[in-house]
Amino acid sequence: MDKLDKYVPIPLYFQLKEIILKKIRDGTYQVEDAIPTEKELSEMYNISRTTVRQAITELVQEGWLYRVKSKGTFVRTPKIAQSFIQALGSFNDQIRALGMNPSTEVLDFKVMDAPEPVAEQLKLQQEDKVIYIHRRRFADNEPIVMVKTFLPYEKCSFVLDHDLVKGSLYPVLGTKSETSISKIRRFIEAVEADDYDVENLNVAPGSAIQKFLSIGYNVNDEPIEYSVARYRGDKNRFEIVITAK
Repeated sequence: MDKLDKYVPIPLYFQLKEIILKKIRDGTYQVEDAIPTEKELSEMYNISRTTVRQAITELVQEGWLYRVKSKGTFVRTPKIAQSFIQALGSFNDQIRALGMNPSTEVLDFKVMDAPEPVAEQLKLQQEDKVIYIHRRRFADNEPIVMVKTFLPYEKCSFVLDHDLVKGSLYPVLGTKSETSISKIRRFIEAVEADDYDVENLNVAPGSAIQKFLSIGYNVNDEPIEYSVARYRGDKNRFEIVITAK
């Protein structure tokens, strides 16, 4: 059994939290397993139940555990930790970095008239065309996010020659300097799952969805990409790092 060290300047609750987390990661505690009770952990590690409760609460808040009233605390399927809010990178790279297998289903891929909101964001004229890409993206064969992407056809027509099932969009755009994405503005909104999400993401009506609106710019600050993504709230969490100026 891992032991707590009461003589180091690391809070006991944090040491216990790391021990439990290690057991989840190495498979000692499997998904849906009940972990020992507060009383049992208190006796096992000779610490107060308040200390145990603090460790458990943080693991619940971070999505590793969940509580069921009168039954106990159980291991939750871990959420996918996404860092793309603060860094440019493809979905495939993010998922592979987490040790999971990414895959993509392209539901639609065509040239169409630019809808008014899209034309506004991409600074297009009413008669301009856009490339529309509708994708469902998976991690280990489980649907994670639905993405609708719009690209200005005049600049990005070459994208139509690429297979977006096997490859990612950003590396394709990066093959030309005028379409390479150098900056992205993202707007995040918490919404409830609608019929579209229920059908495509295997979620219950009204469950949590993280909605992202993204506008990608090239080095000349010209908009190249406009995307609307809807992430499953039960499968994703997003990391933001803030630094002092």
